[in-house]
Amino acid sequence: MMKIGFVRHGVTRWNKEGRAQGSSDIPLDEEGLEQARSLAERMEIGDWDVVYTSNLLRAKQTAEVLAEKLGTKLHLDPRLRERSGGLIEGTTEAERVQKWGPDWRELDVGFETHESIITRGLSFMEDISSRHHDQSVLIVSHGAFIKRLLNELMPDSGMDESLKNTSLTCLNHNGDGWDCDVYNWTEHLVADDSLKL
Repeated sequence: MMKIGFVRHGVTRWNKEGRAQGSSDIPLDEEGLEQARSLAERMEIGDWDVVYTSNLLRAKQTAEVLAEKLGTKLHLDPRLRERSGGLIEGTTEAERVQKWGPDWRELDVGFETHESIITRGLSFMEDISSRHHDQSVLIVSHGAFIKRLLNELMPDSGMDESLKNTSLTCLNHNGDGWDCDVYNWTEHLVADDSLKL
């Protein structure tokens, strides 16, 4: 049976400032690196066979910490990049309202389409399903990308909660589709070491 773990990257300065990141290549800040280290400490060695990551720096830095701790090979794949935010990248909500008005979401600001995101996401899933059909695969990516892909893979799941930085979501392939047994898990961000994944 194939197991997939989705990890959202650690926190960045732009996350804290409320700036849209999209495809902008923003690094983790020190807290983001510490979040990645905390998650790595909570994951049992050997549970994951391989790690794939977006090639954007914030995801790659998170994945490097995990892959090193887990002793697994790391693969970069640009299909795992965040949704491109077009003209809004680098801006806060207040800046967007000032520039384009309160109805800015109704304008064409160059967002990557939902169809484009899902096409590259499903292409990636098909590839890893054929390569790793009986393995555990850890995927480090971005909040909007992961959430859209999860809802495509499990359309009736109701997974609408925003994913937290370094959260873990785990899916198991049941033969006909996917089951989710862990969603938006962040217990590694608290000081309790009693639970290992």
